[in-house]
Amino acid sequence: MLQSKNCSVSTLFKTFQNLLGSHVRQRRVSLLLCRNTHKYLKQQQIHTMGSMLCKEYKTTGKVTPNPEQVPGAVGSYQSKCSTEKMSSSGNVVEELDVEYTAPVAVCKATDLTENEMKQLEFDEDTKILLVKQNGRFQAVGSKCTHYGAPLHTGALGSGRVRCPWHGACFNLKTGDIEDFPGLDSLPCYKVDVTDGQVMVRAKHSDLANSKRLKNMVKRNPQDDRCFIVVGGGPSGAVCVEALRQEGFTGRLILVCREQYLPYDRVKVSKAMNLNIESLQFRDEQFYKDYDIELWLGVSADKLVTAQKELHCSNGYVVKYDKIYIATGCSAFKPPIPGADLENVMTVREFSDASKILASITPESKIVCLGSSFIALEAAAFLVSKTASVTVVGRENVPLKAAFGEQIGARVLKLFQDNKVNMIMESGITEIIGNDEGKVVEVQLADETRIPCDLLIMGTGSTLNTQFMAKSGVRLNKNGSVDVTDFMESNIPDVYVGGDIANAHIYGLAQSRVTIGHYQLAQYHARIAAINMCGSVKKAEAVPFFFTMLFGKGIRYAGYGSYTDIIIDGSLEDLSFIAYFVNHADTVTAVASCGRDPIVAQFAELISQGKCLGRNQIEDPSNRQAWTAMLKEPVPKVR
Repeated sequence: MLQSKNCSVSTLFKTFQNLLGSHVRQRRVSLLLCRNTHKYLKQQQIHTMGSMLCKEYKTTGKVTPNPEQVPGAVGSYQSKCSTEKMSSSGNVVEELDVEYTAPVAVCKATDLTENEMKQLEFDEDTKILLVKQNGRFQAVGSKCTHYGAPLHTGALGSGRVRCPWHGACFNLKTGDIEDFPGLDSLPCYKVDVTDGQVMVRAKHSDLANSKRLKNMVKRNPQDDRCFIVVGGGPSGAVCVEALRQEGFTGRLILVCREQYLPYDRVKVSKAMNLNIESLQFRDEQFYKDYDIELWLGVSADKLVTAQKELHCSNGYVVKYDKIYIATGCSAFKPPIPGADLENVMTVREFSDASKILASITPESKIVCLGSSFIALEAAAFLVSKTASVTVVGRENVPLKAAFGEQIGARVLKLFQDNKVNMIMESGITEIIGNDEGKVVEVQLADETRIPCDLLIMGTGSTLNTQFMAKSGVRLNKNGSVDVTDFMESNIPDVYVGGDIANAHIYGLAQSRVTIGHYQLAQYHARIAAINMCGSVKKAEAVPFFFTMLFGKGIRYAGYGSYTDIIIDGSLEDLSFIAYFVNHADTVTAVASCGRDPIVAQFAELISQGKCLGRNQIEDPSNRQAWTAMLKEPVPKVR
């Protein structure tokens, strides 16, 4: 077959159709000239490995089909890594694809050992991450799509790599993002091994980008279903994209209380001078392109689950088939006399940061109430831009509840070294204003007064779930909502995620927990979207938290009570690992500063169903030996 050197292009085309079935697209076949066909196929019979197998696939397996949907749309991705085809004899035949570059030798096959990853140059402008695992070579983009961390310095798990900075995970076979933060996936590359050389081919389109957008469907007018996502934060933003990626072609509405497109809220307290355009995840055209209706400046007033209705502040009542609610939190102001004065502010949203920036001058005296992450991040940002910043905290050291007293004491010194006045074991009993209604002083717990031109309250938050009070959705005392492992509430077709979800996590916690982490909020959204589209996907996330204080990044992964903290390294030099150990001598969490990727490695360990004990970290000379467990087989669960 295909042996004639004088056959016509049309004959060749028909022959390929017969061989490859109805799902072979007719593009580019004509590029295979008859006279070179036999020679080309013979040349391509080389040992294919790794990302060569990254062909078009379905994200979650079983997807409830929509009869009006175009076949093959569900869960398929852009920048797919393979154009493999099968000949009638069962041999793999690769289509000549002009979208790909010529093969580039990036290294010798012997340069990588089993379970090793390296960053290699594909060309002068493009680096790739090459991984050898289970005898296969796989190649994906080299930088995390969140903030650009070099992934070769991250944690290598079974079939995936985890970002060293913030814990995002990417599938090595597909480049797909599996855990967050972030939105986009990695490009993945074709990998062959021939004559002892690792040969890599890239799509030309991937050379210009370090990120890859999953394929997203658009609305089909014949699909009369309506899904609503309530909440324009990071969770809502991921959910609407994931729904389109999972093949939902009905009407899709994103209800956003703020006037802005979904944006990176984490940066608001860390860098208040950023403009909204630089913070936004996507531009307005993106949402138009994928038929995602944006209701900006609109909040949810009432949920009526019996009629499947959402009553909104713009006067509209919308019928839904399924709804995802991720309304997050609002900053809490304690009832201190004077809390309603003009220059008493909170910082949670972009508008808060804008107001704070507009209120300060180089002569301003700032007071931050609370020693939480928000208050400390705000203080760190403002101290170089104002006359003074004072933090007033209730505990003897900041961040004591999160990191314990030893680390808290080092954070205290870090702020003092950077000229932040730290008043601990205190509080504010009164806020004193002038005739114009602006704060001028605050009175502390010991009745002393300090000048204050702007008071920032970092005193906690309340969950935005009041509109569900009479909906039938069960609310806990703190306003959170219990959800299943599939992110569904007690009411069918009502899914809940983000800060307001009381959900199970992966690890030692047996009961549900309410955790306001950025990473979890995005992860909840992806899991909810998959299940809303008819697949079955269980939430199995390990909490991962991060902050940046005066250029020092602190990471934290895990969850649970502890009775002891084992410190490895130097607190003074801010180069340390902290192991939080419970009464059963099990490590429940790990924190670090300047010791990446140890926290990412711990998160990956827990995600594999493994645990870490005190006896594995007690030897100071070899405390990180446990990381070798990442290469061990994942335990089988019956």
